[in-house]
Amino acid sequence: MTLSSCLYLAVAFFSGPATIFALAPENEVTLHPTTWLSENKITSVHLPKGRTRRLYFTLKKKADLMSITVSPCAVPIEWSLAVRTLKDKPPKKPHWTSKKSMPELWWRGSGKEVQIHTYTGNAVDTFTGPAHATASIYVLRLKSNEHATQVSAYLHEGTGPSGVFPELPSDPRVHTLGVGMTSVTLRWAPSSSIVAKDGRHGKPPYYEYCVLVDRKHNRRSLCALREGVKKERKDEQMRQKREKAGKEIVWGPLKDWWWQRSDAPEERESPTALLDNFEDPGCVCKDVESVCTVSDLLPDTQYYFDVFVVDRVNGTSMAYTGTFTRTHEEARPAVTSLREGQVKWVTLSGTGSGQQRERLFRFKPRGWQQNGLLTMHTCNGTSNVKVTVSSKDQELTSQEVGHQLAQIWLHGGPSYLIQLQALVPDGSSLPIPKSGSDKFCLRMQASSAYHRRAVPVFPATLQIKSFNKLRTCNSVTIAWMGTEERSLYCVYQRQIPNDAGKHTSTDSCLDPESRPANQRVLCKYFQELNPRRAVTTAVIGELDPGALYMFDVYLMRRWGLPIKYHSKIVRTRSEC
Repeated sequence: MTLSSCLYLAVAFFSGPATIFALAPENEVTLHPTTWLSENKITSVHLPKGRTRRLYFTLKKKADLMSITVSPCAVPIEWSLAVRTLKDKPPKKPHWTSKKSMPELWWRGSGKEVQIHTYTGNAVDTFTGPAHATASIYVLRLKSNEHATQVSAYLHEGTGPSGVFPELPSDPRVHTLGVGMTSVTLRWAPSSSIVAKDGRHGKPPYYEYCVLVDRKHNRRSLCALREGVKKERKDEQMRQKREKAGKEIVWGPLKDWWWQRSDAPEERESPTALLDNFEDPGCVCKDVESVCTVSDLLPDTQYYFDVFVVDRVNGTSMAYTGTFTRTHEEARPAVTSLREGQVKWVTLSGTGSGQQRERLFRFKPRGWQQNGLLTMHTCNGTSNVKVTVSSKDQELTSQEVGHQLAQIWLHGGPSYLIQLQALVPDGSSLPIPKSGSDKFCLRMQASSAYHRRAVPVFPATLQIKSFNKLRTCNSVTIAWMGTEERSLYCVYQRQIPNDAGKHTSTDSCLDPESRPANQRVLCKYFQELNPRRAVTTAVIGELDPGALYMFDVYLMRRWGLPIKYHSKIVRTRSEC
């Protein structure tokens, strides 16, 4: 091969495809045949990542107006339309062989290329403009920079709509009419395609609306929905395979891209074919009403809504401009503030619509330590109350409180949300399937615990003991367990009738301040560092012979409610 021949081939190689076409010998066939864009036919094009695909078309002599519509799928694309006009018309019988494709004739001849439209995005875009000179070839360039995708292109010659794609109204936005906790009502302007076709009798509807609900983002096309559903299916299948195989690496099946011809047109899929076979894709295609209420949503959740008008016959669709909104929060009871050291009486009930089944309180401790003590117990009924304490939307503790006084240590947050909920005897939540007075009275108090690091200790037992040998006609001796902390103990007494079997012990929620002053007989301080020896006694005198008395002891504390010991009934001696 001569030096001139080598230079000739090098210039042809580095000059691009157009030069290769022009200089290719007559007995060679190009590696990338020219792809023509047919009129009035939806052409599906596969776009490899980063590669520019070109489609060519010419217009008829009588065509004075043309439009081209490009529909991206799942990712944004770049597309442009250019026209190349010859200065001299190509000869009717060119001296080139028939193996040469028509675009090669334009590139071999003299002329220039003018770009007439560009677009970048993921929405359906349509260019409409006048036709250029008869001897012109149009070049449609398509490119995807993110990843491989599918694009549909459609060419229409002449004036008026093509009738292949549904028409959007002048206001293509989706409006929100109403928002609830679990439902959203949408409205949009009707499509002129549906208004025109819906009046025909005896024929199935050509068009319908599809409403798409998504929790991530709005989608610009049903093709994007289809690809998203396929990806989710594939990810779910891969996840199941990984779980089944354990530590074994499972590779997904290779796609058939290796042998696929990028220029070959692919079979077009209906935009709603996948939706018909997919269970709950978040898309509802039903009728031609322009108002829709989407139900079964989650409260306090943001949703994205899209509306598509679909042509079932041609398998095309157009997207309205979607919207998004957040559903309302669930109705919650009002939150009541607890004051420092306030004794709060709470009533819960499970019957009647006007009764409160749940109560919420908020307490903010004083001091820089932000510690507090919550004490409570139920006063009547046979049910317990579930207490849940949280701070900064994080649950700190949850426990059941019954007739025994309970203490909950509050620490770790600047303020605390206290939720009370009554429980039936078997432990389940309200409502309670009973009639009558299903009311539960609860007494509680919240106090700031200054310079404390733990909950105050309880006595080892709340039983009161009396000594028979120390019992006289006008006095009795009782004893009870104390604690290692210095505390005040007060003793109350009241005389009861001799038929003691008809009398029960004092209400456990009856605090000392609610009792008559003449019932208090003594108060004393006590402290014992050894819990096993923390026993104190009191001699109660000035009693009547042979009388029946009920004694109550209260542990008076600086923090929290007073602790009431179990009532003790003692009879004085009749004869001494």
